[in-house]
Amino acid sequence: MMGKLAARSLRHRIGGFTATFLALFIGATLVMACGGLMETGIRDNVPPQRLAGAGLLVTGDRTHEVKTSKKHKKTTTLPERVEIPAELADKAGAVPGVRTAVGERTFDAAVLGGGEPAKAEAHGWESAALTPYALTAGSAPAQGEVVLDAGLAGRAGVGVGDRVRIAAHGGSAAYRVSGVGTARDVPRATVFFSTADAVRLSGRPDTVADIAVTLAPGASAGTVRKGVAEALAGQPVTLLTGDDRGSVEHPEVLQGGEDLVALAGAVGGLVVLVAVFVVAGTVSLTAQQRSRELALLRAIGTTPRQLRRMLLGETLMVMVLAAAAAWPAGPVVGRWLYDTLVDSGMIAETVEFSQGWIPALPAYGALLLTAVVGGLLGSARAVKAKPVEALGDAAVPKDRLHPVRVVAGLLFLAGTVALTLVTSLVLRGPVAASTAGPTVMCCAIALALLGPWFAKAATLLLHWPVRLLAGTPGKLAAVNCRVRAAKTAAIATPVMLASALATGMLYLQTTTAAATDKVFSEDLRADAVITSATGGVDPALLDRVRALPGVTAAGAYVTSTGYTGDNGDPKKGLPLRGVSADAVTQTLATEASAGSLRELRGAAVALPESVAHRIHRGVGDGMRLWLGDGSVADVRVVALFKSRPGYDTVLTSAELLAPHTTAGLPTQILVRAASGTDLSAVAGPGMKISGRDEVTAAHARDNRTQASVNYLVVGMLVAYTVLSVVNTTAVSVGNRRKEFALQRLVGATRGQVLRMMTVEGLLVAGVGLLLGTAAAATTLVPFGVAASCAVSGPVWIYAAVVCGGFGVTLISTLLPTLSALRSRPVEAAG
Repeated sequence: MMGKLAARSLRHRIGGFTATFLALFIGATLVMACGGLMETGIRDNVPPQRLAGAGLLVTGDRTHEVKTSKKHKKTTTLPERVEIPAELADKAGAVPGVRTAVGERTFDAAVLGGGEPAKAEAHGWESAALTPYALTAGSAPAQGEVVLDAGLAGRAGVGVGDRVRIAAHGGSAAYRVSGVGTARDVPRATVFFSTADAVRLSGRPDTVADIAVTLAPGASAGTVRKGVAEALAGQPVTLLTGDDRGSVEHPEVLQGGEDLVALAGAVGGLVVLVAVFVVAGTVSLTAQQRSRELALLRAIGTTPRQLRRMLLGETLMVMVLAAAAAWPAGPVVGRWLYDTLVDSGMIAETVEFSQGWIPALPAYGALLLTAVVGGLLGSARAVKAKPVEALGDAAVPKDRLHPVRVVAGLLFLAGTVALTLVTSLVLRGPVAASTAGPTVMCCAIALALLGPWFAKAATLLLHWPVRLLAGTPGKLAAVNCRVRAAKTAAIATPVMLASALATGMLYLQTTTAAATDKVFSEDLRADAVITSATGGVDPALLDRVRALPGVTAAGAYVTSTGYTGDNGDPKKGLPLRGVSADAVTQTLATEASAGSLRELRGAAVALPESVAHRIHRGVGDGMRLWLGDGSVADVRVVALFKSRPGYDTVLTSAELLAPHTTAGLPTQILVRAASGTDLSAVAGPGMKISGRDEVTAAHARDNRTQASVNYLVVGMLVAYTVLSVVNTTAVSVGNRRKEFALQRLVGATRGQVLRMMTVEGLLVAGVGLLLGTAAAATTLVPFGVAASCAVSGPVWIYAAVVCGGFGVTLISTLLPTLSALRSRPVEAAG
């Protein structure tokens, strides 16, 4: 019986159910899209391109266990490439069924000429057969010669027999082009050197980047893999087959996959939370719109269980339609999100987007949860009222909150206070964003659950200013909002959610970026920075720079990540900076509080005081340090220094750190020099000299590029909540046709009603924006304390939030009002 009533209600109340359908459809679509991103991150499929001809790849093991406490460990991915001994290629080649086992040397190179250097990946010629590359002209390279791929040769404007200058391993030299090669499905520019040149330019004669194994005809891939594993037993290597081989060519995907899974999970969870409130608000207003009908059903004997089943049945029927519509829409939105993340640099373009049927399961589970929870919350008041009280409520609605809702709201308020205290008193620096971000959601949920209370308080706060500024329409609007506190809260809640998310999340990002930029700028004392087109700088250049007139100090600089092995190491490790001991105090704003930074030579480190306190080390103590490629170094602490809380970085000598990075060289030379000093005389081809201002500006641009992902997430959530503003406002205003008719029958004109509704819309939006700003403050103020900086960001962000909140609320208020005023008062009142 209740099912039939629910089906008939759908046919005759299209407007209200359309709002519910849109809320469920968009929520399911976004969750399904996030599920596609999560599947993409979990699979992390990167089909091999250049190494497609290798049936098996042997590479260094990049996993590392981090002790997060005395009893717990987490596995993380090492940030640098892990080289393996070159002699392992012979062992792998001796396994039955192996045709060839090629030890690959991989390093960055750049073809120099007119304009910007053309960056490429360099290898020994023996690697060409793995793709395979076919020579379209010329021959294999001898020593002093190179083979360029056709695209690179075209960009450089060279052919067989021409000479071309190529930068590699921190220097550059002229080479003769011995040949031009082509290969299918290899978009990355590639240059091949002779074996002898590749060994020299890789900088690592005893190790290789990987071993590419090809199988003999008829050999079993499983048998060969087992044989290679046995032959290399005891070595820290990983054997890869299938699409996993692509991670050797594109090692950045290993970390990118983890980040993508985390992002998709966080966004999907936020969407579900927001969707529950959007659906609950829409269902609640739809139920209020039908209050007299539901009251009559209760009066004629309908039980609360039957009424709940009917209302929930209506929501579930709409959910089925939303689920059907979300099935084709989810993958489309997922692909768009994937493309956007690729453009932002968070995902490598070589990662395959994957969206099968699996993401539909959590999406439909979330859709069912949203429909059930939202339907139950939205219909709770209608089904609990006694028959006589229900009829009375239909005429004069009362603002009562269910005890469970009150308890839940108070718990979320307590959670907000707890997160605020943790952010401001426990955490420091950018890591405080990990608790500051959830705080705004926790506070927003509390304000949504206790909406009528806070809406009434905010209305009282704005009551007199509105009456003074708007006159009679203002008085009527203020009275309406106070009497209908529940409906005011229902409309103000999505405005609050949208403004809280936009203000809190966006200013959290801009404040984090500003704090990071400030720390970077204050720490850099160098007047100029020398970098290379290939990412590595020849250490021999350092002596030539120091010998220039006007140069006060010059030092090598390289960054990486390491681990102390003690309890409490961050999962992603401690930032490491390799420096030159005799220039560190002049090129960086780091001063020793104990010991001396001039002792940073060889196996030595300088620790921030906070890190030294945590691991119980002091000047003169020894310690073990795991470097970015997994190597272990026994080092001595030579100095301690104060660092800005939350920005701890361990200093090492450049000669210790650089060999254990992927490039194997320092990445920069920091120079302190007098104004007008000409560094170009020693920099040479392929080198770039940047002033201090240019370096800090580039760092700021990189921060803004990474922040674009957060802007995308916030934009999606805000757009969803804006839909809720339109839905709830339109349904609420549409339910007041009789009220408008009665006002006109007693003498009010259309213009007066419109003015009253305009002021009411502004007041409701003001209530939502006031509460949203308060929710955002619970995030931004504690984070400012933790990051030791004021909230930073352009004023136009908040101005856009305020204008958007007022604009959307006004439009969604006035359009239904105009529609309601078109009918004759007598007909509408009847």
